[in-house]
Amino acid sequence: MKVLCLGGAGRICREAVLDLVQYSSFEKITVADFNEEEGRKIVEWLNDPRVDFQKVDVRDREATVAQMKGYDIVMDGTTIKLNGLSTACIAEAGCHGINLNGFGEEEATDQTFRENGKTCVPGFGMTPGVTQMMAMHAASQLDSIESIRVSHGAFRPIAFSKSIAETTSYEYDPDLPGRVVYEDGEFVQVPPFARPREIQLPEPYGTTVQYIIPHAETRTLSKALAHKGVQLIEVRGTWPKKNMQLVRALYDWGILRNESIQVGGTEIGIMDCVSEYLFHSKEGTETELYGYALHVEVIGMKEGKRLQHTLTHTHPDSDGSVPGWEGLRAYTRNVGIPMAVATEIIARGEVKHIGVITPEEAFSPAVIFAELEKRQIFIHEQIEELAGEPTMTESTVRA
Repeated sequence: MKVLCLGGAGRICREAVLDLVQYSSFEKITVADFNEEEGRKIVEWLNDPRVDFQKVDVRDREATVAQMKGYDIVMDGTTIKLNGLSTACIAEAGCHGINLNGFGEEEATDQTFRENGKTCVPGFGMTPGVTQMMAMHAASQLDSIESIRVSHGAFRPIAFSKSIAETTSYEYDPDLPGRVVYEDGEFVQVPPFARPREIQLPEPYGTTVQYIIPHAETRTLSKALAHKGVQLIEVRGTWPKKNMQLVRALYDWGILRNESIQVGGTEIGIMDCVSEYLFHSKEGTETELYGYALHVEVIGMKEGKRLQHTLTHTHPDSDGSVPGWEGLRAYTRNVGIPMAVATEIIARGEVKHIGVITPEEAFSPAVIFAELEKRQIFIHEQIEELAGEPTMTESTVRA
């Protein structure tokens, strides 16, 4: 099997490539990136005969399709803005595909993937991705679903890469149409900073105030669990406190609208200017606490009892006590590893659906959890009966 790792020189995707080197059965692993200098550094760092480099520019569709042909799967670590272009290339090249973001442009290529008998799974990292697996695991134990609340804390600098800075401004864009909640069979649009809710994340992260964000889980879970009568789905997220303070100020002052201004005779978007500053500043590229925390709450009925399943996840600390998880890597490995796990599963032919499909259609939660556990990423589940006297059970989810 052969895999092309698009955007493989990025800070997150390189961790997915490392995971493929350490765990997968691929015979050829190609780091493909526009940044040749950085890409070749990754090849040298990985130091494995299966790994090589190709310079790829997804804006050149014809050349990119030619480069992709012959690979079994393309693991796509490019940015949100490029995912529409990259997925179109993957479909035309006749490869399987997977990416981290899953914001919707991929669906336009569904027919091409079907015609080629291939699978594309948009949006499989920690969130979206593992969060859907957690929700589906809980839902499988319930007869009916009342509500699903997906939450996460991404503890990383606001702009350690340009793609991360882009994600930050994207999720709180005042004009973004996809910031929705699912209520009583309908998708309801909400503004930035809507529906604040305190979420108790595992230590060392603690209690955080989180707001509705535009993530794929709202739509994919509503589809997957329609047969269980799900009434409410909300997806929330947060970054470090200082990040959230800054984003709130940018929103309150209208800077997130990214209106054009003139600077020294040059026209530039005001938010683009701020992003560029953050990317080159100490404040934008450092934070006090690194890592990732998921929190998924599912409430439903089982044999006449109203139950609440709360699932969380833990990983090695970022303090250097576990090699490979130091500092920022405690964040980037959490995001990259699930994509690598899913890439291997698709390439082995274990996903039977073709076309552009959701994580819920593609993967078994138990299989994903078992693979994550091998990498020191653990899923925990707590079950509480809400009617009558509270009774609680707690466990680590295992395959």
